[in-house]
Amino acid sequence: MEKRLSRTDLVFALGFLFFLIVAIAAFFSGVKVGTQRTEALYAKPAATQMSKATESPNAYSQQDLVSFYHNVFLPHREWKAEWSATRTRWQSDDSVDRASSLKELAKLAAAKYEESKITTVSSVSPLLMNAQNNYLKSLKLYESSFTQLAVHANEGSPADLIAAVSKNAYYSEALRLALLAQSQYYDAMLKWGASVNLSLPATYELPGVIPNADWSKQPLLVKNMIAAQYMFMNKAEYDYLPQDLTARIDQFISSGQADRMKQKTVRSIVDMLNGTGAVRSGDYLSLRSRYYAKQLLPLLPFFSSDT
Repeated sequence: MEKRLSRTDLVFALGFLFFLIVAIAAFFSGVKVGTQRTEALYAKPAATQMSKATESPNAYSQQDLVSFYHNVFLPHREWKAEWSATRTRWQSDDSVDRASSLKELAKLAAAKYEESKITTVSSVSPLLMNAQNNYLKSLKLYESSFTQLAVHANEGSPADLIAAVSKNAYYSEALRLALLAQSQYYDAMLKWGASVNLSLPATYELPGVIPNADWSKQPLLVKNMIAAQYMFMNKAEYDYLPQDLTARIDQFISSGQADRMKQKTVRSIVDMLNGTGAVRSGDYLSLRSRYYAKQLLPLLPFFSSDT
């Protein structure tokens, strides 16, 4: 026969259960408060850092743009040129040790990362600061992707490997970040231009459609920024620079080809030029004297020499 609990035992059990519930509730309440306090503690330095990154009226000077070119942009550009040359070697010579090539490119990406990270970009120029961070992340991801791909690089044909590279998640993100960084750099050039010539806009919001006539009215700094944004949006592999695309668009419109081929918007022209491989590195320099003799530009090497 079962022994029934006395009233005292029942009260004690219920009391114990009540205090257990209260203790558990207090524990989770304490965890929540502690988490909130911790988040608040670390939010203050983060907020301070963001406030320090606020754009200064004196940001984006000629010196800032030149320093960024030599210390951040150029190392990445040099790595990219070696990658382009490597692809060409693969396609022309089937016997190349592709695994070794990828390992060397990974080492080069790591070296260019170290070269670029030592430069301190002022927080009063957030576009340049973000561009540097994105170029650095890009190089790290290139290093990771090529180290990963080197394992099976000698299997199949060069075309198979190039296709595998383009599908690699690390590589795709590296390419996206590099194009984003480039776009931010050209955006910074526009801000520099607005500080030198007050008639120039400091920003330009890319519209959904740019008619050819509207494009032709824009100053070169705006055109280059638009070209850089289109390149970022397309997320493709380019050997040329935004000013090369700008020059080919201007030539296509001014020569009457756009009208003859019924291409009425800049985006359609960009798609056609890229689809036919009509843009080449150096196109800007070859057309500079014809179209841009009086245009304002910062004194950067790639606007005056084939670099």
